[in-house]
Amino acid sequence: MLTEKLPNQGRYIYTFACHETERELCEMELRALFNAEPDALFYIDSSKQIDPSRSPFISMRMDVMFAGSTLEDVLGQIPSIELEGDSFKVLYIKGGAKHSYDEQRKLERQVGGCIRGTADMRKPDVMFGLLPVDTGWIFGLCHHAESVWLQHKDKPQNYSTGLSTVVARALVNIAVPDPHAVKVIDPCCGMGNVLIEALSMGINIVGRDINPLAIRGARINLLHFGYSDSDLVMIGDMNQIDQLYDAAILDMPYNLCSVLSEEETITMLTSVSRFSRLAVIVSSELLEEYIISAGFRIKDQCIVRKGSFVRNVWLCESGL
Repeated sequence: MLTEKLPNQGRYIYTFACHETERELCEMELRALFNAEPDALFYIDSSKQIDPSRSPFISMRMDVMFAGSTLEDVLGQIPSIELEGDSFKVLYIKGGAKHSYDEQRKLERQVGGCIRGTADMRKPDVMFGLLPVDTGWIFGLCHHAESVWLQHKDKPQNYSTGLSTVVARALVNIAVPDPHAVKVIDPCCGMGNVLIEALSMGINIVGRDINPLAIRGARINLLHFGYSDSDLVMIGDMNQIDQLYDAAILDMPYNLCSVLSEEETITMLTSVSRFSRLAVIVSSELLEEYIISAGFRIKDQCIVRKGSFVRNVWLCESGL
């Protein structure tokens, strides 16, 4: 492919956006994926290459080709690009420096004028990006994210208090930043929201739930999205799980009719620490003391708000 022949510095810019109620979750996901804090309010600069479609918050990845302290430094390097007949477009990416709409279009034309090839504003073969940063300018190849999670919003079966697709997908990324050769479990899988997001990213995950109606709903939802393996979800008490997993994602059971006792909560958390090395735990209650008592070390945490409903999220590490 042509894009594989273009210069690449092994540096990647990821732009992201989120609702203010999900800002903490977004930043926690970015810390898990990149092991770093965002460099600005809207982008992160990393040496790690991931598919931008993994995150519900990342909108684009730019593979850095050239960088310079001045625009002229970058413009001087651009003529070396060989497009081999492919069409292109240059996109100004809003950064720290403020440029008016007219200035942005002028910069795009100025950069485009240095590229040997045919510009196509509608359906270009290659999309380039120009980003102003505090240290100068960055130019690179753009890969826009596909909002895969949007396709999962409408399910045949749903809980009113179930995790949204955005939250479920972010939780999966927090628990499993590297999906290769890992075994994951959702021990209270409900209608399968977490399972669907994980499976869509190629992650090896299974679900368990003690509620037969939840398992039935999960199987209907999984089949709706093309996952027909009946072994993906099974009826079972999480306290009886005897296999070991690399990660677990536990959304603590919640409804107005059944509030967990302190003993039940500690038993569930202790079970997770027994069968999983890492765990992402979600609860509307404050569980820090119980989590620590269960043998976990809390690595990171955040709060997600939806109206008056608040979810606490903890990334925990057991002693396994």
